[in-house]
Amino acid sequence: QKGSCVHTENCFVPISEIIAVEEREFNKKQRNIGRWQKMAKLHAFTVYYVKRARNHRWRCSDVTFWCVDEHLCNQWTQALKESLEMQKSRPKQLLVYINPYGGKRQGKRIYEQKVAPLFNLASISTDVVITEHANHAKDNLFEVNIYKYDGVVCVGGDGMFSEVMHGLIGRMQKDSGIDQNNPKASLVQCNIRIGIIPAGSTDCICYSTVGISDPVTSALHIIVGDCQPLDVSSVHHNNTFLKYSVSLLGYGFYGDILKDNSEKKRWMGPMRYDYSGFKTFLSHHYYEGTIAYQPAKRTHGSPRDKESCRTGCYICKKSEKQLAEQTKEHGLKHEEGEEEWKVIKGKFLAINAVNMSCACPRSPKGLSPAAHLADGSADLILVRKCSRFDFLRYLVRHTNQDDQFDFPFVDVYRVKCFQFTSKLSEDNESNVMDIGKKRFGQFCRDHPACCCNIVNSTWNCDGETLDSSAIEVRVHCQLMKLFARGIEENCKDEAACSQSSIEQLL
Repeated sequence: QKGSCVHTENCFVPISEIIAVEEREFNKKQRNIGRWQKMAKLHAFTVYYVKRARNHRWRCSDVTFWCVDEHLCNQWTQALKESLEMQKSRPKQLLVYINPYGGKRQGKRIYEQKVAPLFNLASISTDVVITEHANHAKDNLFEVNIYKYDGVVCVGGDGMFSEVMHGLIGRMQKDSGIDQNNPKASLVQCNIRIGIIPAGSTDCICYSTVGISDPVTSALHIIVGDCQPLDVSSVHHNNTFLKYSVSLLGYGFYGDILKDNSEKKRWMGPMRYDYSGFKTFLSHHYYEGTIAYQPAKRTHGSPRDKESCRTGCYICKKSEKQLAEQTKEHGLKHEEGEEEWKVIKGKFLAINAVNMSCACPRSPKGLSPAAHLADGSADLILVRKCSRFDFLRYLVRHTNQDDQFDFPFVDVYRVKCFQFTSKLSEDNESNVMDIGKKRFGQFCRDHPACCCNIVNSTWNCDGETLDSSAIEVRVHCQLMKLFARGIEENCKDEAACSQSSIEQLL
């Protein structure tokens, strides 16, 4: 006799999205259900599974089966548990870092109330570290035995993720004897996945890789063992390593916002970003400099494509195949190639390099809607000097469906590496640029009274400032992995998203 479902609707769930299976006992009240009420004893089990909701949101739902045949019930339970054991990509032990100060200071509460119960349900053991100061997680990752963990989870915002990423990548290079100060070094891929539980002021990376900033959704992606490769850009100055970047490198407008958005304004909360953005827009500074870049010729696709990077993206899969073939043929040795460097000089309001779309709730398409998560390239966006009105038109297009690159003053290129210099950096740091060196001044707006004290902009590297304006950037294809699967295509019928039935497992 087959077990019966407590719920009236059918439940179709792939085994890969079952969270846990538990035996269950019925009390007298639960047993008084229709024709089963006269049975002496019922045997049951509950299946906890991923249920899709709107806007890429995932929830943990459950369905209970019962029958009078104890042997049949045990068969089902055992078969389901054995199927879950065969899901080798699922983590069993995680190292968790919680930033209790980020965002609205809710990280610890979010983890304890929303995430930890799900990890316990999925039988995932955790070692939890509450960070006490800046770079606590990064420093700790150089000391702990990271190889005993199946992944590292960070609870916080983009800053917390950046700290964990730097710790993991840095540890891998140290253990492999790779010099991070060499801008042309081939870095060792980090196979320990990072899970992001969003709890910060900005959760751009989570939003761009999952489709929503929601702690429960992210926790479920971790539990089912999703894996999303991610490109990482290394940033150097004068053969000295500065930072890694996975989302935005911004000079000019976005750098000035960050420079103005000091710790003194933290009391304003997320509003400080709006305040600094408005103030920076009114100042309308522009900067003159030189950019040299190498086009990403081996990468498929273009920044002006209409299709976005989604789950199972064929462009990212092609890059993964190319990377595997290159590694097999050349090992870790970097294949520099003889591609020609392109040189651009001019006056810019903003210079942005993005490894992903940089989508967020306020800008659902992001800075570069067609950017890919794992194709080994970055989209270099140059916004030349224009009027305030035209620049406002450009910014507004980040919030709607219009083509944000369809302006005569906006250029976008898909690149694998680039260098930038300005007059100030050329005067003081003359060894940075080997290609296309020219002497340029730095100009501010036509009204000296409002901005002539500005001597240079600042690079915004994933929300942190860089000490030098002259930088060299190189994209490392799929250097790290996340507990994510990319943004899924929207389903017309959310209830029909799951493809296979529990009843088909036996």
